[in-house]
Amino acid sequence: MTDWTQRPVLVTGAGGFIASHLVEELARRGAKVRALVHYNSRNDWGNLEYLPAKTLDKIEVVAGDITDPFFVRGALRGQHTVFHLAALIAIPYSYVAPEQYFNVNVKGTLNVCQAALDEKVSKVVHTSTSEAYGTAQYVPIDEKHPLQAQSPYSASKIAADKVAESFYLSFGCPVVTLRPFNTYGPRQSARAVIPAIMAQALSGAKKIMLGSLEPVRDLTFVGDTVAGFIAAAECRKAVGEVINVGNGKGIEIGDLARLALDVCGSEAKIALAKARMRPKKSEVLQLVCNYDKARALMGWKPKTSLRDGLVRVRDFIKAHPQIYKPDIYTL
Repeated sequence: MTDWTQRPVLVTGAGGFIASHLVEELARRGAKVRALVHYNSRNDWGNLEYLPAKTLDKIEVVAGDITDPFFVRGALRGQHTVFHLAALIAIPYSYVAPEQYFNVNVKGTLNVCQAALDEKVSKVVHTSTSEAYGTAQYVPIDEKHPLQAQSPYSASKIAADKVAESFYLSFGCPVVTLRPFNTYGPRQSARAVIPAIMAQALSGAKKIMLGSLEPVRDLTFVGDTVAGFIAAAECRKAVGEVINVGNGKGIEIGDLARLALDVCGSEAKIALAKARMRPKKSEVLQLVCNYDKARALMGWKPKTSLRDGLVRVRDFIKAHPQIYKPDIYTL
């Protein structure tokens, strides 16, 4: 196991859901963490705000913009390992702002890869998404599955993955692409299905407003996904590879909703909301992960059961009800 003590590491997109958990774990392991958050006039650090003060004291928070190559190069200077998670991720918004998604997701990745090459960074862990596969042509989905851009978001992420691949093949940039399936856990916003269900249920709603109930998703607890990022950084054989991390089990959204309601102790009924539905041709119907490569190459496998993970999400929402807006989709 790698000793992370005082190792200089940069996490881009550190104010995000998964990245904030990664920052916390790296700090716990003693790494010298530089956390890059998106600059804003409120000096808001996103999900890093929920970290204990003793953890925040151990990290260096840097505000800037991943699309600025000068800023990115300065942020990467002196770093041993870079975890690149900065991205625009909300799929519905990509339909109305596709150029912004390509600017952030593709140009941002280009900036990180170029700076990593110039600054001689030892390892870059680039973040992909299972949305790159589109609706499964076969399950479970391995890394050889064709890529299908069923939304502007997924198209931007596929392009970013190819940027990372090109820098490895063309210049020997030491990059590994991690492709997480649907990650959930504390701090995730209600734009995602699990907190959307639970925030409504815990608010006392009689109806839970959801989009399509038939899609199948592979849900991985955030702690397991974070372990995948760290395993990818530690594994020398991972350089140049694309590696799936997921739970390996699929569940229909309708069944997920019923399980989440049970965990919340709610007897609410499920109703459909057009506002939460994707365009018909754009809906990804089935995503189930084959993580054999991650297990064989990195020794990684998921450890947290879905029910146990949902309990932890429930407890977080109960403790922080002010950050959710359940009334948006309730009747």
